[in-house]
Amino acid sequence: MNVLIFGATGMIGSGVLQECLDNPLVTSVRALGRSPTGRSHPKLDEIRHTDFFDYAPVEERLRDVDVCFFCLGVSAAGMSEADYHRMTCDLTLGAAESLLRLNPESIFCYVSGAGTDSTEQGRWMWARVKGKTENALLAMPFRAVYNLRPGYIQPMKGVRSKTRLYAVAYGIVGPLYPLLRRLFPSRVTDSVTVGRAMIRLATDGFERGILEGEDINRLGTADV
Repeated sequence: MNVLIFGATGMIGSGVLQECLDNPLVTSVRALGRSPTGRSHPKLDEIRHTDFFDYAPVEERLRDVDVCFFCLGVSAAGMSEADYHRMTCDLTLGAAESLLRLNPESIFCYVSGAGTDSTEQGRWMWARVKGKTENALLAMPFRAVYNLRPGYIQPMKGVRSKTRLYAVAYGIVGPLYPLLRRLFPSRVTDSVTVGRAMIRLATDGFERGILEGEDINRLGTADV
C-alpha cells in the first residue's frame, strides 16, 4: 500500500507517519510538507513543498497513491471565518481535487474534529467550516472517503506537539490518560490509535464515511 501523508511534521501527522513506517502492510510513505520530518526510513520519501494551493511542481511525485492521510489543520482561534475557510476548506479540497485527478481509485482520509457540524448551520464557525469540508469530500468520487472526528489526542511513542504550551499540557495530562480514556471513550484517544485506525480504514474500509471518537478507538485497537 502506497501512502501519502499531509502534515507529517504535526503532532497527529507525526503519529500517523510512525504507525505507517511500523506497519508491514504499508510499502511506501510519501510525506509532503514544508519542513523535514526528521526521520530516516527505507519506506520514507519526503516531498518538500511550500504552496499548498498549487501542486503542479510536485505533481509527478503524487501519482500511484493508494491512500492519502490528510492531517493538516489550523486552529480557528483569532481567525476570521473567511481566513479559516481558506486554510481549512479551500486548502483541503484543493489537495483532494488534485489527488482525485491523479489517483481516481485512491482513498482519502481526513482528520476533522469532534463537534464538527454536518448541517453547516450551527453556532460555531469552525464546526460549520469543518462540516462543509467533510460534506464536500464525501461528494467526491474517490474509491472511499473517511472523515475522522477525534477529540483529545494524547501523543505517544515520543511524538510531541511543536507548540510549547500544548507540549507542556500533554506532559501533565499524560499520567491521567489511561483513566481519561476509560471514562470518556468517545472523547479521548491517542496518536497510536489514530494512526492504526487510519491504516485499518485503508485496508478494510468502514460502514460510514464519518467516524466519531468511539469508532476511532474501536478500529485502532481491533488488532491489539
